[in-house]
Amino acid sequence: MNSPINPFTRGYHGFDIQRVTVIGYDDRCPMAYLPLHASQSHVPDAQLIHRRCIFSDEFVLVTEGQEVAPELDALCSGTRTILAVLYSMYGDDNGTTRHIGDAQTLEAAHEVVRRLSFETGHYSRCWEISSAHVTEGAMRYLEDMADTQTPSGLLFTAFHIPCSPAVGVKLIATPWTSTNLLKVEGITAEQLRQEHLAQGVPPSLVEVLHQAAAADVRILILDGDATTLDGLALYQA
Repeated sequence: MNSPINPFTRGYHGFDIQRVTVIGYDDRCPMAYLPLHASQSHVPDAQLIHRRCIFSDEFVLVTEGQEVAPELDALCSGTRTILAVLYSMYGDDNGTTRHIGDAQTLEAAHEVVRRLSFETGHYSRCWEISSAHVTEGAMRYLEDMADTQTPSGLLFTAFHIPCSPAVGVKLIATPWTSTNLLKVEGITAEQLRQEHLAQGVPPSLVEVLHQAAAADVRILILDGDATTLDGLALYQA
C-alpha cells in the first residue's frame, strides 16, 4: 500500500517569511510571537524594538510614536513592550506548513530560504531506485520502449544504461501537476494518468512515474541493484 506522502519530494517548498514581534505576555507565561498589524507594516524594525505596544490574540500595534485607530485599540486587551523583532520562516512539508526557524533580519531569512530551496538548475533531479518498485512486466515494457526510436507521445521515454541491466526514464514537462500540465499540455494530472493507463502503461509504472514527476524528477533510473525507496510500493522480491 502506497504512502500518502510522496517519497520523491525533497525538502521544503512554498516558503513564507513573516515578520513577528516578541513580547513578554506575562511573567508566568512564555514570550508571545505576534505579527504587526497590517496598518503598521511600514514601520521599520528600529522603531518597534523596546517600544510600548498593545496586542490581541492575533496582532500587535505599537502605540509609542504611532497613531492607533480607536476601533483597533478596542480589539486589544494587553499592553507590553516589544522585546525583539524576528523573521519567522515557514515551509510546506508534504502539504503541512512547518515553522523552520527565525532570523534577526529579513536578509538573513532570505538567505536561509535560498539555501533550503531546491531550485531548478541548482540540484540534481536524477534518482536511482530499485526496479523492485515496479513489476517485471513493467520493466519489460521499459526495455521495449528503450529499443524503439519512435517517440511515445506519453511525456516520458526510456533508454538503456550501457553495460548495465538498469533502464532509465526521461520525464518530460515536469512537474506533473495539474497547474503545470494545463499550462504546457492542456490536460490535468489525472487526465494524463488515465491516458497512460489507456495506452497500456503498466499500473505499477504509472504510479512510480507520476509520483516522481510530481516532485519534478527529470531522470529516473530503475536498477535491480539499487536500494528501495521508503514509502514506495514493492512488487518484486
